[in-house]
Amino acid sequence: MSDKKIVKLVIDGKQVEVEEGTTILQAARKVNIDIPTLCFLKEINEVGDCRMCITQVEGRRGFATSCIQKVEEGMVVHTNSPEVIEARKMILDLILSNHHRDCLTCSRNGNCELQTLAMKFNVTNVRYEGAKNEHKIDDNSPSIVRDFNKCILCRRCISSCKNVQKVGAIDAIGRGFSSCISTVGDHSLNDVNCTFCGQCIEACPTGALHEKDSTNEVWKKLTDPETTVIVQVAPAVRVALGEEFGLPIGTNVTGKMVTALKRLGFDKVFDTNTGADFTIMEEGTEFVRRMQENDHLPMITSCSPGWVKYIEMNYPENLPHLSSCKSPHEMFGAILKTYYAKKQNINPEKLFVVSVMPCIAKKYERAKEEMKNNALYDVDSVITTRELARMIKSANIEFVELEDDKFDDPMGEATGAAAIFGVTGGVMEAALRSVSEIVTGKELEKIEFEGVRGKEGIKRGSVKVRR
Repeated sequence: MSDKKIVKLVIDGKQVEVEEGTTILQAARKVNIDIPTLCFLKEINEVGDCRMCITQVEGRRGFATSCIQKVEEGMVVHTNSPEVIEARKMILDLILSNHHRDCLTCSRNGNCELQTLAMKFNVTNVRYEGAKNEHKIDDNSPSIVRDFNKCILCRRCISSCKNVQKVGAIDAIGRGFSSCISTVGDHSLNDVNCTFCGQCIEACPTGALHEKDSTNEVWKKLTDPETTVIVQVAPAVRVALGEEFGLPIGTNVTGKMVTALKRLGFDKVFDTNTGADFTIMEEGTEFVRRMQENDHLPMITSCSPGWVKYIEMNYPENLPHLSSCKSPHEMFGAILKTYYAKKQNINPEKLFVVSVMPCIAKKYERAKEEMKNNALYDVDSVITTRELARMIKSANIEFVELEDDKFDDPMGEATGAAAIFGVTGGVMEAALRSVSEIVTGKELEKIEFEGVRGKEGIKRGSVKVRR
């Protein structure tokens, strides 16, 4: 039981009891009363900048910003009075007056929080038209496009980058009307310490930040009869793709996804889990060698390109501790361009490998010079889950109605070690399992290392390995 004092208040006529220190927004959500927000991001950005969440408190002048205003005993709150509604419309009007309203061609059309609120409050005309800021579009990076003509200065991206990722690649610059979100020296994201993790895109409520679209080059190759186009899909995609088509969060749509990819025209549909199997065997073997030679221990996985870039920029002295292995999709791409191409008698120059990935850092990784073999990139294009969804929709494929199909053989098979790559701590668990079997030649009796799973804090796990 909590020792905090219980506070009683009334919100829109409903009696509410919450702990002392609770905000009006939290209290309202407890009783299913909707208060609109734009800048608010739970436990990440709770600063009250946008003022969309304003409410009226009886006996007080002005409005209370509900995301930061703490409740008080006996407080009577109104969230939808005529004054509150009109004020919210004015706030939206002012935001839209300095916003490039090319909604139909925006990547966030239909999935934009600002657009949703404008529709909800019936803001169809902008009363306060005036001067607009004109920002250059930063599309120099291989992963992220910044169009701050659509930025609403909510600062959610800043908080995600600085407080969650601990990178701090972006911040607010300028003053007053000239304020904007940018980098040190207003440089491109390509020229600062951005890791291309994509968390700023996830936090952005509009189209000010979005992944660089690669679908056009994929479509072009799919229509080229001289090119064999192979697609590999990361495990996380199959449980995220369904959301784009209205299915419940976490629905496994592997079979429908494979069918859709084949209908789009891909010659072969493979599972990146196969590449993860190769990766864990290579990392496990490398770890065994390092243990025997006491060479740069501890060894750190190199599966995540964002993580690798973070170390390169901030802790270069630790680079020798990184595994020398490529990430699963890059390793798989290398196998497809060499072993598979030879077995299938395909000219590697006529083989186009597409990776469908949940992480935009893979776009950056794909374009690195060290990912070339005989002047050919291991992977030719990376598209995200959202990009794949757009391709399926533009092909007029009724995704939900599709029958299930299977990955193509033989590169569509994988083990349990590959499957747990998608779980936090899964790579470590797969490494421990594989190393133990490499050293002992025996399967472990207990194969789940619960101690290294989870998102909170640093996890430690140990296992005794003897020949």
